[in-house]
Amino acid sequence: MNPFYLHKIAIVGVGLIGGSFALALKRAGVVATVAGWDADGDNLCLAHQLQVIDERSTSLKGAVSGAELVMLAVPVGKMADVAIEVLPYMDQGAVLTDSGSVKQCILEAVEPLAQAAGVNFVAGHPISGTERSGASAAFAELYQGKRCILTPSEQTDAAALRKVEQAWQSAGCEVVTMDVLKHDRILAAISHLPHMIAYSLVNSVSSYDRYEENILDYSAGGFRDFTRIASSDPVMWRDIALNNRQSLLEMIDQFGRFLSELKKDIEQEDGERLYEFFLRSKLSRDAILHPSVRDK
Repeated sequence: MNPFYLHKIAIVGVGLIGGSFALALKRAGVVATVAGWDADGDNLCLAHQLQVIDERSTSLKGAVSGAELVMLAVPVGKMADVAIEVLPYMDQGAVLTDSGSVKQCILEAVEPLAQAAGVNFVAGHPISGTERSGASAAFAELYQGKRCILTPSEQTDAAALRKVEQAWQSAGCEVVTMDVLKHDRILAAISHLPHMIAYSLVNSVSSYDRYEENILDYSAGGFRDFTRIASSDPVMWRDIALNNRQSLLEMIDQFGRFLSELKKDIEQEDGERLYEFFLRSKLSRDAILHPSVRDK
């Protein structure tokens, strides 16, 4: 029997991420009651109807009171403001965590507030998601075999860190700890930059005016697969872009250098360099699924 057990957790923002976390813990049998709150009343009702949460509350106080663990699953730009509202109603010694894709700004803003309120804060980020949003998008298997990064500070309580780690492990994640700056730089490269490129590509192609018709009507599987993430929540990605600005700009500059290299090779009709460019990329991409490729 798993000794890890939570009598009550609260999900603040019952969408894909928070809702899937709740469903995963319920399926694992490690939580008795899941309370939920959401700024969208209709979404909150849907979460309750779909049994993503057991209790729906129209007030943050009602949702988080008595909860051992409270998850903030709201856009990055709202994390600090929501934490300010939530913390006065949390029990002393309870644990507050989050799911934000940017960690340094959240840790710096929320940790002092939590300490002043007698609450333990553990910053976290599950590396998983889809382009869908809302309670209807949540599913218990979202985190199976995925990673969750926790970014503790020197002030993070060890017992609280362990509790959050066990929660994510119960949800199916491999949990790793990481420095906040390293996290933000890595995520700028592997997640934030691809979203910026996808959004830019869709805007670029949809604005192409050489022909009267919308050429997106001719898009096939490749274009649709590549740009799938451009259907993600624009509020979320606006906040991520603004709050991970420095690391993201660094990666955009890096991408720009490689795109310029490719443009130059095409202009000069340099087939050998084009082949080398594409081969380097293919080997790096293949190594994601087949790590042994790196050794060849």
